Amino acid sequence: MTQTHTIRRPDDWHLHLRDGDMLRAVLPYTSRDFARAIIMPNLVPPVVTAADARAYRDRIIAAIPGADDFTPLMTLYLTEDTDPADVAAAHADGLIAAVKLYPAGATTNSASGVSDFTKVAAVFDKMAEIGLPLCTHGEVTDADVDIFDREAVFIDRVLEPIRRDHPGLRVVMEHITTSDAVDYVKTGDTNLAATITTHHLVINRNHILAGGIKPHYYCLPVAKRETHRLALRAAATSGDSWFFLGTDSAPHTDANKLLPCGCAGCFTAPNTMSILAEVFEQDGALDRLEAFTSLNGPAFYGLPPNEATLTLIREMPDYPAHIDTADGPVTVFDPAMPLNWSV
Repeated sequence: MTQTHTIRRPDDWHLHLRDGDMLRAVLPYTSRDFARAIIMPNLVPPVVTAADARAYRDRIIAAIPGADDFTPLMTLYLTEDTDPADVAAAHADGLIAAVKLYPAGATTNSASGVSDFTKVAAVFDKMAEIGLPLCTHGEVTDADVDIFDREAVFIDRVLEPIRRDHPGLRVVMEHITTSDAVDYVKTGDTNLAATITTHHLVINRNHILAGGIKPHYYCLPVAKRETHRLALRAAATSGDSWFFLGTDSAPHTDANKLLPCGCAGCFTAPNTMSILAEVFEQDGALDRLEAFTSLNGPAFYGLPPNEATLTLIREMPDYPAHIDTADGPVTVFDPAMPLNWSV
């Protein structure tokens, strides 16, 4: 039985760091294991201009523990007022790695997102011209669409028309949760890829609802039925280059998770690599873990893989149940299974 497993240092292609005290509390759990991360821009107020992104990047860099080597890859929050020239200048300066599309109201702090996609057509055209990826939160927000169907409907109603009308636009379908999304990526072209989270490889909707509501498993997009989870695991462990890790690690204080209308998000940064090693070993694919965490993402974003390495050892890890922040405790995601690998 393998006792150690060494891979190139991984990257996280979808990460929430928040700001202020929360940023300073959660960042070390990412910078310890990951070399780079795509940083989500849904702050309040959101990161909508190059100036916003530069200031936020400076705050992140100031919070990196001194011994850690970590590079934040910044994004802009797409609004109906986004200036294509500002986007292009930020990309040319090496400031941003992507633009993030939130349909208005889709998730945490998404009120400033897009309702009328014709108003951002010029931005999409400019992004296609310069090769800048669009990261999508792939759900419609129509009240008449069941929450478990919103990803599949987004593909048909929103994403496919965008890709058809803007050929050459590079798209990352973030945190996919359905076999529909897996199949769509597989039938796409070299301009289409998807991230898969740690928690969606582990939980299905029963974890949230069976035996009582479990708020710390509630996320958006919400976990779906078991057949979809198995499709995600098959995609992640396949070695297919169009699937890669984006944890969507999203810290909320317990007080905000346990409200009558609690926040969506799972905080997986501390234990992601241990969970992934367990998942990939269970599926007989430990030799493909490096592709999912360390190779496929850089290839799509046009970046070199990391030269440094990370070694997993067969040893039960000891992760805290929660971390303390100035705003209150944040519960660490519980994978509901024993973990046998430590970083």
